[in-house]
Amino acid sequence: MKKTIKVAAAVIQNDRDMILCALRSPTMSLANLWEFPGGKLEEGENAREALVREIHEELGCKIEAGEIIDNIHHEYEKIIVNLISIQAKIVEGEPDAKEHAELRWVPVSELDSLEWAPADIPTVNALMN
Repeated sequence: MKKTIKVAAAVIQNDRDMILCALRSPTMSLANLWEFPGGKLEEGENAREALVREIHEELGCKIEAGEIIDNIHHEYEKIIVNLISIQAKIVEGEPDAKEHAELRWVPVSELDSLEWAPADIPTVNALMN
């Protein structure tokens, strides 16, 4: 049986209706695909707590986690990812790509112009509809 990994992803929106998208670096799995930044839940954490911690680690800024947008299970070759995408806003600092190849603010209407990691596609669709 495949292992399920719980992951929280931040849909960070700015006041110009743009979403922060992160390009996975060449050294990551699913290299060079776009994703919503975030990471794995640690033992005893809920999705919002994990997200605040992960964004601080990965992007060096503080967010406030809001409503859950989507909660999906995506089966990859070796694992199942349970991706919980959550609305978020930056409350302190500027995002900086510490682990990703690039960060880009993209208008909601143009999200589908990027090549997304498969688990993130349902969230992209939900945001665009």
